[in-house]
Amino acid sequence: MTNKKYILTKEIAEKKLRRMALEVAERNYEEQQLVLVGIKDSGLIIAHKISNYLKEVFNGEVIVAALTMDKKNPSTILIEPSINFKDKVVLLIDDVANSGKAMLYALKPLLETYPKKIQTLALVERTHKSFPVVVDYVGLSISTTLDEHIFVEVDGTEIDGAWMEEPAL
Repeated sequence: MTNKKYILTKEIAEKKLRRMALEVAERNYEEQQLVLVGIKDSGLIIAHKISNYLKEVFNGEVIVAALTMDKKNPSTILIEPSINFKDKVVLLIDDVANSGKAMLYALKPLLETYPKKIQTLALVERTHKSFPVVVDYVGLSISTTLDEHIFVEVDGTEIDGAWMEEPAL
């Protein structure tokens, strides 16, 4: 039996996404272009939402790409559309930064073409990680035990909220 403890409602998640988009625009105001790379599936939905908010406040071009990989066995990583990241500002986006593993492996193909800058964004970040990934833009940072897991609920193109699965007693 799953015991859900909601940590973000749909409304609060939207406010956090809008705030993060403003932060991205502020930190990159001199750039002509931003490439948002969303880790499928939920990270890509968040990338599209951030892109929509950025278009309201960022004067440059915003491109969204989808990164597909098996998060448990990330040996093959596909980015569509195919982009040469040389000298580009890249924002790598995922729904939850749990251990840092998915983001760390997702960086590999980005680094191969020498981007100008890579930043990271996650709607929810766990404060303890197994891999050395720092999230630049965080919607909610939460301390968890190793037995607790965080999930972002999506419905089509909408973020419905986030919840934490607590171990059964």
